[in-house]
Amino acid sequence: MRRSVATISAAVLGLALITPAAAHAAPSTGTPTQDTPLSPAEKASLAAGIGVAPKAPYGAKPKGPNPLLAEVADASKVDFAGWANYMKVQAKAKTATRLKANSLAAAAAATPAVVVDEDEIDGTYGGNDTPANAQRVTGFGTGAAQYSKIRVLGSLDNETISTPAVPAPAEDNGSITLAGDTGIGSIRNGAVIESQIGDGPHGRQTGDGSNDFDFYKLSAPAGKTLTLKTATPTGPLDTVLLLFAPDGTLVASNDDFSGLDSQITYDVTAAGTFYLAVVAYSGLPADPFDSGSGDGIGDPSPPTEGPYTLTLTSVSVDKDFFAIKLKPGDVIGASVKGSPTYLTVYDTVPREVHGSDQDASFIYPMDSPLPGGGNAVTDYVATKAGWHYVGVAAGAGAYDITVEAYRPPLQGTTPVQTLYLDFDGARVNTGVFGGPGNRDLSPFAAFLASWGLTRADEDALIDAVTAGVTENIKKDLQASGLNAKFKLKIKNSKDDADPWGQANVSRIVVGGTIDESGVDTIGIAQSIDPGNFETAETALVLLDVLSAPAGDSEASLNTYLTPASNRIAFLGQALSNVISHEAGHFFGDFHTDNEDALPNLMDAGGTGFATLFGVGPDGVGGSADDVDVDFGDSAFLPAEGFTGTEDTLGRIVFGVTS
Repeated sequence: MRRSVATISAAVLGLALITPAAAHAAPSTGTPTQDTPLSPAEKASLAAGIGVAPKAPYGAKPKGPNPLLAEVADASKVDFAGWANYMKVQAKAKTATRLKANSLAAAAAATPAVVVDEDEIDGTYGGNDTPANAQRVTGFGTGAAQYSKIRVLGSLDNETISTPAVPAPAEDNGSITLAGDTGIGSIRNGAVIESQIGDGPHGRQTGDGSNDFDFYKLSAPAGKTLTLKTATPTGPLDTVLLLFAPDGTLVASNDDFSGLDSQITYDVTAAGTFYLAVVAYSGLPADPFDSGSGDGIGDPSPPTEGPYTLTLTSVSVDKDFFAIKLKPGDVIGASVKGSPTYLTVYDTVPREVHGSDQDASFIYPMDSPLPGGGNAVTDYVATKAGWHYVGVAAGAGAYDITVEAYRPPLQGTTPVQTLYLDFDGARVNTGVFGGPGNRDLSPFAAFLASWGLTRADEDALIDAVTAGVTENIKKDLQASGLNAKFKLKIKNSKDDADPWGQANVSRIVVGGTIDESGVDTIGIAQSIDPGNFETAETALVLLDVLSAPAGDSEASLNTYLTPASNRIAFLGQALSNVISHEAGHFFGDFHTDNEDALPNLMDAGGTGFATLFGVGPDGVGGSADDVDVDFGDSAFLPAEGFTGTEDTLGRIVFGVTS
């Protein structure tokens, strides 16, 4: 089920060490803060996983850092949909270049895939629609006698219905209570409606300009799938779709399924009534029960208005699942071409562990062999032996799925992976993160005074940070028992010679500012690398936002410090969590939802920093109720376009192995 869309990018690393003189330069100032308070409508947009930042033209590279790689301070500045569109345009070219650049992919390309034909009778559905009745593919795997690449050929054959033209409801239909009844679920199962945004009492054409919303009522029994999509054949309107339960709970949302159009595919698990809102980008309602709850604003211009075509269906749809047997540590990637726009993986439970309606392969490093270039791409690192399930949905017609399996490249390799924490300052080519190129980043010591510490506290704080990172990304992974061969060396610039440039060394530079780096973020990693195929990557943890004055933002560590705080303990804990978050990216993790009830080291930035920092219920850092935040199970961040439960520990524990 598609809730929202965002995207991703990746780059190639190039670093050099800073000179000692430059390493001790004072950091530049100018910590960014929220320029203007968010309106209630903007807050509602972000809560729905829909961006409010100005959107780049379709396919153009958005401003700012890649949101899937960055721990941003302010989510309202992130063009999630623009990044999604940019990825769609760039993915195929990046995939072709990447797959030519590494030997594993070259070997896979040279080995013909074993073709698997779908057994379900053509023109029917229901035969392999769940993991429970999935078609089993025997012989697939990473063992010596197995084949590790398959092409699955089949088709999605949905229930056929008519979609008659239905008149648009009269205005004002701008809220749940005023919604026009489509008849979906009562007198029809499909409809096409021609309407427009801007002609209601709150539009700019004829109304007060607070923003026009169009709400539609529909219902469906359990087992049906609602497919709701807009098309904007003329005019500038950029639509967003929101699907609400009767009590106003948002159950699905989508922006930019294709260009200015949007689509929601929603599986109905319990019979009920739903309310679909068609709105303009950056023009969402603050209250779905109030047609006048828009804010009427936009930057640099108000939300667009114009005509749209809305197609609504409630049908039984075909979903096809294929079972493959994996062993712990197997890294799989899959890509689909043809009619489906949704591709997913279920684990042995079975539960969904990586559903995708986008090609996210653009974020993989050049050394990753995982496939890409399709309508949708997914990946997974198996944590248990047994049957796993690859599924496709959201389409009608033929498809071609590529599924490939690999073992982590460090298996049986020496030297083992090293994670180096560099507190000394560095000259970094920030162009790999979207920055301006080689920049000198000031050292960790330059920020101590901003936290109320002195240079005499530096060693103790570095020790606390290193201990926290060691607990988060080494001891906890060892204690999980998932991988008896897990091995990771953690070194730091206080205690160890700089190993950067040696084999299997990735580093995190802890220091510098946004102004110095030219990258508007708190932290950023070079890639997301399931399986850890590129073992020499870099990440940044910038310290200006984290050391800003108390109250400057919820991302400032000073906001949680009081005279009663154990400063070294809290700063060590919070900084180690941010550092572990960035390491989690280049070892294979995506962002998790920072608004759910499960604290996770991969929780995204933008909001919820107190949770990531481990601040307890008293709101004070460095007190007795501080929380130990770990890797583990959590939902993917909705704004980034993936669904299911992400096991952020399981995705990285096998890539760091020997």
